[in-house]
Amino acid sequence: MGVRRFGRVNWLGMTMLAWREILRFTSVWQQTLLAPLITAGLFLTVFALAFGQNRADVMGVPYLAFLAPGILMMTVIQNAFANTSSSILIAKVQGNIVDTLMPPLSPLETLLGYLAGSVTRALAVAAIIALGIGVTIGQWPAHPLWLMLIVVMGAVLMGGLGIAAAIWANKFDQMAAITNFIVTPLSFLSGTFYSAEALPPVFYALTHFNPVFYLIDGARYGMLGVSDANPAQGLAVVALFAGGVSAVCWAWLKSGYRMKP
Repeated sequence: MGVRRFGRVNWLGMTMLAWREILRFTSVWQQTLLAPLITAGLFLTVFALAFGQNRADVMGVPYLAFLAPGILMMTVIQNAFANTSSSILIAKVQGNIVDTLMPPLSPLETLLGYLAGSVTRALAVAAIIALGIGVTIGQWPAHPLWLMLIVVMGAVLMGGLGIAAAIWANKFDQMAAITNFIVTPLSFLSGTFYSAEALPPVFYALTHFNPVFYLIDGARYGMLGVSDANPAQGLAVVALFAGGVSAVCWAWLKSGYRMKP
C-alpha cells in the first residue's frame, strides 16, 4: 500500500477527532465534570452519615479514606465509558456517523481519536474529585503518578468498551442494557465499598477475574499507599484487558461492522 498524501499517520485528522470529543464533554461541563463531583460527594456524605465514627478501620485506614479512592475510580470509569459510547451511538441513531467514516482516517487513528477524548475526560474527572477529597477529608494522593497511570489505563479499557458497546448497539435501550447489566455490576462488585479480603473464598476468587477490581485497587494504592493485590500485577491485568478490547474495536472499525449504513 502506498504512502497517503498526508503521511503515514493522519495526525491532523486524528487530532481533530480527539479535539471534537473533548469539546463534546467540555461544552456541557455541568453534566460531565461538575455532576461527577457532586455524585462522589453524595456517596461520601451518605456513608459518613450512615456509619459515622462507628465503622472500624479498613486496611489500616479510616473507612471514609478507604472508600474515597474507590468512588473516584468508579466515577472515572463510568465517565470514560459514557464518553465514547454516547458519541458513537448518538451519531449512529441520528444518521451522521458518516461524518466520522468519510474522513481519511485509518481504523487505528479513529480508535485513538475516540480514546483520547475518553482519557482526557477521565483525567479531568479524577483531578476534580481528588481535589475534592483532599479538601473535604484531607486525603491527598500518596502516589500521584501511579494514580494518574491507573486512571489512564482505566480510561483506555472503559473507553474501548464504550466503543465496542456503541458499535454493537443500534438503539439506546441496547446500550442501557449493557450499562445496567455489565458496566454497573462490574463497578459495584469490584471492592469499591469493601475490601476483597472480607469476602468468602469463592467470591474472593471471582473478584480477581473482574478487571475493574484492579482499577479500584490501583486507585486505592495511588491514594492511600495500600492495596489488596500487587499493584504492578493489577496494572498488567488491566493492560491485558485494555489491549484485548482495543483489538476488538480496531477489527470492528476496520470491517465496518454495524457502522456502515
